[in-house]
Amino acid sequence: MFEPISLKNKAAQMNNNDQEKLAEAYEQALKGLKEGGIPIGSVLVQNGETIGKGHNKRIQEGSAVLHGEMDAIENAGRLSAADYQACTIYTTLSPCPMCSGMILLYKIPRVVIGENSNFMGEEELLKSRGVEVVVLDDERCKSLMRDFIEKNSVLWNEDIGV
Repeated sequence: MFEPISLKNKAAQMNNNDQEKLAEAYEQALKGLKEGGIPIGSVLVQNGETIGKGHNKRIQEGSAVLHGEMDAIENAGRLSAADYQACTIYTTLSPCPMCSGMILLYKIPRVVIGENSNFMGEEELLKSRGVEVVVLDDERCKSLMRDFIEKNSVLWNEDIGV
């Protein structure tokens, strides 16, 4: 079972579904790692139900853009603007500028992040545009990413554009 998590930013509120949905995103990250990819997972949730799951597939599919959040949105299929605006996206790692742009484009109002100590994405941009950002500071997400970066720094740097 997924271990309890603590909120890093007390201003945002964790809801009852957050642990369960972050666990789904974490399972997606593990799936990506097992496939030889970068262990970042994401799920898109509407009304408490997961409608899209994904993980980073840049390595596996030779993609320039297939981050975990992008894959989850793609796997949810075509949605209306109102559908996106009723969603929460969960991600094991703070969203990069590209994924944050997608969140803003589709006006997804809430982002729940497993951790942001290994990589700080565009959280301030999201907040400045009215998105609720919840950072759960999850130890499992942190250690998964930290271990991957230590062992695969070249792949990691490629993924974040360094």
